[in-house]
Amino acid sequence: MPNIDKMKNFINLKDISAKDLRKIITDAKKRKKARKKLYNLEVDKGEPLRGKLLIQMFEKSSLRTRLSFYLAMKQLGGSTLTLRSDELHLSKGAESIEDTAKILSNFGNAFMFRTDSDEKLSEFKKYLSIPIINGLSPSSHATQILSDIFTIEEIKKKPISKINISWIGDSNNVLNSLIAAAIKFSFRLNIGCPKKYEPSKDILSYIKNNKTKISIYNNAKKAATGADVIFSDKVISMNDKVNKIRKLNYFKKFRINTKLMTFAKKDCIFLHCLPRGEEVDDKVFLSKQSKVWQQALNRVHVQKSILLYCFGKLR
Repeated sequence: MPNIDKMKNFINLKDISAKDLRKIITDAKKRKKARKKLYNLEVDKGEPLRGKLLIQMFEKSSLRTRLSFYLAMKQLGGSTLTLRSDELHLSKGAESIEDTAKILSNFGNAFMFRTDSDEKLSEFKKYLSIPIINGLSPSSHATQILSDIFTIEEIKKKPISKINISWIGDSNNVLNSLIAAAIKFSFRLNIGCPKKYEPSKDILSYIKNNKTKISIYNNAKKAATGADVIFSDKVISMNDKVNKIRKLNYFKKFRINTKLMTFAKKDCIFLHCLPRGEEVDDKVFLSKQSKVWQQALNRVHVQKSILLYCFGKLR
């Protein structure tokens, strides 16, 4: 049986202390350094999660999250089982979340859930007796952003609190987590988006109720000015039920191109959680300033430390 006293969930960055988030990043840095001469499937010294099973379930498409959690568990000495939600009784309405959660708790040691519903995530958290990790939900992509902080510090070689971040694009779950990170780590965040696509009222209240260095501009150039890092994401996200042509039209002036990058610092880097769409030009995406492949690979190292945090085994 899991030790419930030590068990921790990883759902939203805003619910986790800055101290614990820093511990995760510090551990990930040590683990990446220790793996320089190891192959992908070689196990870390000490096999900290030997005998443990991560059950992961995807209600939404996944490439990087799926691969990185698989490798993370493998390198920590554990195993991963991936369930397809459309093959379960749950998806057909023939079994409740409560009963499903109890079965998952009996068979697995942790549950990673990528979902189209924050309510389902909360329900699973309520009934699971093992840690739950949010692999993406409509309101949060916490594992992605914590990994991105790791990548920025790795490239810039200084704490995130001393770095100017710009987000140019839609207000979505990734931005929500970036805003939470800006509050936790106290870094400058400039958001550039059309007025119609600003963060929700709840997120704006969250910003207002915390001491922040967050500014929102309805002008891409203003948001990009002086940036050390420019972030973006797909304007048309997965399962986005909108008039796509009309929405893309709103973002025409927020497309990330070489001209926009000139407003940022000369050594500014470009990051994107992928997959990409029409929000960035190839000349930027494929340039030396783009660090998207390093960003994607780093998911493995940070995911490992997130898992260890959930199991109460952070070094």
